[in-house]
Formats: sequence, C-alpha cells, structure tokens
Amino acid sequence: MQNEKVTFENDEGQALSGLLALPETAPKAYALFAHCFTCSKNLKAATNIARALADSGIAVLRFDFTGLGQSEGDFADTNFSSNVSDLLAAVRFLEENYASPDILVGHSLGGTAVLQAAADVPSAVAVATIGSPSDPEHVRHLFADAEEALRKEGIAEVNLGGRPFTMKRQFLDDLERHELPAAIKTLRKALLIMHAPLDDIVEIDNASALFARALHPKSFISLDKADHLLTREEDSLYAGHVLAAWASRFLDSAPAVMEHGELDTGDYETAARTHTGGFRTEVIAGGHALVADEPATVGGTGEGPSPYDLLSAALAACTSMTLKMYASHKKLDLESATVRVRHGKIHAQDCEDCESAEGRIDQFERELSLAGTLTDEQRERMLEIADRCPVHRTLHGEVKVRTALADS
Repeated sequence: MQNEKVTFENDEGQALSGLLALPETAPKAYALFAHCFTCSKNLKAATNIARALADSGIAVLRFDFTGLGQSEGDFADTNFSSNVSDLLAAVRFLEENYASPDILVGHSLGGTAVLQAAADVPSAVAVATIGSPSDPEHVRHLFADAEEALRKEGIAEVNLGGRPFTMKRQFLDDLERHELPAAIKTLRKALLIMHAPLDDIVEIDNASALFARALHPKSFISLDKADHLLTREEDSLYAGHVLAAWASRFLDSAPAVMEHGELDTGDYETAARTHTGGFRTEVIAGGHALVADEPATVGGTGEGPSPYDLLSAALAACTSMTLKMYASHKKLDLESATVRVRHGKIHAQDCEDCESAEGRIDQFERELSLAGTLTDEQRERMLEIADRCPVHRTLHGEVKVRTALADS
C-alpha cells in the first residue's frame, strides 16, 4: 500500500487534508472513509482499515474534517451538516481526479454522516458503518455536562475523549434538524453494519435500530470484544478484511471505475486520462468507455489493451467494416470478414519498399479470413479493397498532430 497526500476544498473554500491509500496494482474500486467524531485520518483504526482494503485492490480516501487534524477551519464552527458537506466535497474530489467512490465507510458519527450523504452519491453501491449511532442526536450525551452552558452562553469548552474542544450551541441546534431514519429507508444500497457488543460509547442497540430500519440487502457483523475506537490492531484489520470481502460481491454490479460523466471529452470525440501509480488509462471514444494499459513486462498491469493494441484494433475494425460494406454493395456472398493485425517495429534497412533508409519503422501485418461462397477473383478483389480502409489510408497518408494546453 502507498499513501498519496491530497488536498481539496470544502464548500467554504477551506483546504481539507487527506490521504489516498492506493493498492500495488490499479484499483478495482474506490472507497471513501469517514472517521469518528473529533478523530483524524491518522487514527490507527482508520489506517488499518484502509490498509486491509488496499490489500484487496480497493483505493481508500480518508481525510480530516474541517477544523480537525491538518485541515483548515475552526472546529467550533462545524456540525453534523458540515461533516456531510465535507464528505460530498471528498466525493467530488475523487470524481474529478480519480473515479467516483463505489464504497462509503464511516466509523462512529462518521458512519452516521455517511448514511446521510449516501443518497447524494449515486456511484456508491455499498455502504458500511462501524460502531455508528442510529441518529445524530446520540452524540448529545457526550457533552451532557456542558449542554446547559451551551444553551445559555452559546459556547462552552467540552471534554471529548480526554481532550478539550470548544463547542457552540449551533452544533446542538443542527443535530435536531436531521432525521436519519428516513435516509436509511431510502438508501437503496447494500448496507453492512459492524458493531461491538461491548461498545460503551455507542451502545449495541444503535446497530439493532439501524438494521431494523434498513431494507435488504443488509448485513450485520459483530466485532466481538473490540472497543469503540478499535484500538487493538487485530480488531481494525479484521473489520477491514471483512468489509473488503463483503463489498466484493457488490462491486461486480457497480459501474466501471470510469464513467462517462467523469471524463469530459469537451469538443473532441476521444479523451484519455492516466493517474499516478501505473499506466491504467480511462478512455472515452465515441461516447463509449474503454480502459487502456500496458503489459506487466513494461510496468503496467495488463488490465486493458496498449495504445498500439488499440491502433491495431482500429485498423482491424475499419478493414472488416470496409469489406462488409463492399460485399453488401456488390451483393457478394460474404458471411463474415475476420481481420487479424500484428504490430511491430523493423529496421528500415530490412524494408525493401519503405522510403526511410535509417532507423526503425512501424509495421502492421494484416491477415484476412473471408467466410462465404466467393470466387478466387472476388477474394483477390477483397484483398485490394482492404487497402481502401480509411484508417489504412490515414496510416499511409500525411498526418499532423497539433497539441495545445487546455485551460486549467
């Protein structure tokens, strides 16, 4: 697993700090992780869960909510609504720079926020909560001793997890505005609820309430003797591995990691985008989503055809279509035209009919298989027609590629 530091803005223009855990090979899916109330992205449990998911080929973005960790902003000005807003900002960041998240994961109040935000993340097919309250108002008891001061003074210092935090009354007011039960019933995504029976921060009854409200497909996993923060490494790694195994059955039904809306072709017919971490490339060609890659022998993962494979495919497809068009026009008995193409490079001095005398040149070898009742004369004519394929002519003609930088 490798961690990539990322930064993105929330709706207030404040910079949020994140870490993207990337698997060793091209990600088969992306997940967004929301940590617990007052925690940070560097919480050991969050790190271990991200590691377990990355080991299963799933990239994971975890980040500090506004006012926490390395993110900008004042924690006192945040609330449950701002957490949900931060989550959606993280979703947009993934969509614009990597791929839309397929999996949403939240720990403690982060899980409650994930449930609230899920309806606005159409790409997500699976949602998981870990030790999460069944309602945002559950966190009110965490600062019960300071609630009176918050109501009267509008601001108070609250001890949360052994650390002092300045809170404002607006946090309490915001909690009262959310009705999570309605959001759960309309989730329409696979739901996994993980909870420890001995959790003394968020009682197990919360898991029961979430499970009862949710529609199928839904699952429950007991975290046995784990504490609320999953401080034991074996507990957080177990949660991560179970999550990866559970989510895998739903990823097959997820949209491809790259969707049409994520890669904008603008005024062009074709676009391609390659991210760090390998050669796997998202392609939109004629409105269709493709994946290109390089073989493992040159540093790729072989998850898609190479650029030269695609070029060979263009020549093969164009040739086959051209032969079919000709046969239809001449009313020939052609059942099918199969075109096989092989690309390679040869030394110019080994090519008798090439204009170049030095260096290496590209060579495409093309083989035609024509099925149908055709005379020898017709077959020879089809061989000539193959050279009239538009892609063939483009490869043999004068070609210019003009490149410009797009506005950032």
